[in-house]
Formats: sequence, structure tokens, C-alpha cells
Amino acid sequence: MRSFLLTRVTALLLLVGASMPTYAQVLPAAPPAADTLHKFENSTLAPTPTKKAWYRGKLVRASIVPALLIGYGISTINGHGLYSSYDARRDLQRAFPTFHTRVDDALIFAPYLELGAVALAGIESRDDRLNTLLIIGKAEAVMLASVYALKYATNIDRPNGKQYAFPSGHTAQAFLAASIVHTEFRDKSQWYGIGAYTIATGVGALRMLNNKHWQSDVFAGAGVGILSAHLAYLSHRNRWGRQPRLPAGMSFSPTYYGGAPGLSFTWRPR
Repeated sequence: MRSFLLTRVTALLLLVGASMPTYAQVLPAAPPAADTLHKFENSTLAPTPTKKAWYRGKLVRASIVPALLIGYGISTINGHGLYSSYDARRDLQRAFPTFHTRVDDALIFAPYLELGAVALAGIESRDDRLNTLLIIGKAEAVMLASVYALKYATNIDRPNGKQYAFPSGHTAQAFLAASIVHTEFRDKSQWYGIGAYTIATGVGALRMLNNKHWQSDVFAGAGVGILSAHLAYLSHRNRWGRQPRLPAGMSFSPTYYGGAPGLSFTWRPR
């Protein structure tokens, strides 16, 4: 009887256990292995380099202001355009009928004197002295070639009756030097450039007051001077890190003696 009850209890427990749900431990599935064999097949997923728009290029940005100045100058030649050269000369002659000075002949190099004075004061410029001199030489060559080519190509008479008015070489020279000063020291202070451009603007105004240039000549000359400086900087090889160096013991420095600017060369052999 006892064995019969034990058998029945065992069978009942087995029956209850079979009817209850089974809980088993389920491990999370492993992530699929990265497909490294075909990672370069979908080239559309790779980031493509964005091409800079043409109007954001350095040459375009460097040419905007000069183009506006030259364009306005051309548009006001003789009696053309908004407030023509004839209109400007008429108003100046009324306001300053007997004005005459030669200060403009000396002021064209005044920005270079500012450049030398600031350098001698120990203020560090953007480029070293040798590279600055190379840039100045290149800019001067571009400016002189452009000015004289335009003078002989246009052959416009000056207000005083002489030849080769367009563009103003004095104004081009002054604005070229001012652009050099502005570029070299704008990271230190904007006032260096403001002072240099103020001098250059004064040169252009004096050329008109002296009845030696038209308004169109002055605006175009300013544009040519600024553009020449910008082209010199854009084409200078120092921008790619290849800085020319003088041999040990050699140096250049600006000078001012006898009322004239100059350049001093020093060599100390070792």
C-alpha cells in the first residue's frame, strides 16, 4: 500500500511538472562580424571632397576692390559716368583756383618710410625683411609695367595738356606701398594700414588739385597699385614655406638719409 501511494505521488509530480512552462536562460545573439572585404565597394558612402567655389578663391577676393576702383575710373573718363572727371575738375578749380604744391612727389614713398620706422621700432611684421623686400620688388615691377602699358595704350591727355594721363603713376605707387604696410602689420594693428592708406589717398587728391591728373586717373591708379601688391603676395614662393635666407652675417635694413629713403646692406664676415 505504501509503495502504491509513493508511485501515485511520483506520477502526479511528474504530471504537474510536465504541465508547467519551462524557463531556460537565453543568451543574446552575437553581433554580425564586420564586413571588411567589401568596405571599399560602396564608393558613394565615402566622403567626397568639396570643391571651393570660384568666387571664393584668393585671386578673386584680392581683385574685388582693385576692380571696383579701376572700373569706376574707366567709367568717368572725360565727361562720362556718374560725376565725371570733367565735373570733378570743374569743382576743384572753383574751390582751389591757385593751388600748387610738390608735396605729392615726396609722399608717394611715405608708406615705405612708415614700414621702415615700424620695423626699426621692433614690431614684428608678417614676413622677414628679405621676403618683404622681394615682395616689394615684384610688386613694383608689376605696377610699373601695368601703368606704363596703360599710359601708352590709352594716350589720354592730362588736365594741364600734357600726355599720358591714365592711370596716375604717383597714386599707383602710393597705394602699392600702403597695401604692403597694411598686409605686413594688419595682425598687429589696423592703424598702420589706415595711416598708410590715408597718405595714399592724400597723394591722389593732390594730383587732382595740382591739375596733373583727372579723377579717372587717380581711381584707376589706386586700383592698379593695390592689385600689384596683391599679385606679388599671391605669387610669392614664401607662401609655400620655402623662405630664402641670407648667408650668415648679411642683413638688409631701410634707411632715411638726406631727405631720401634708401636701403642699407651689412655684411660681417665670420
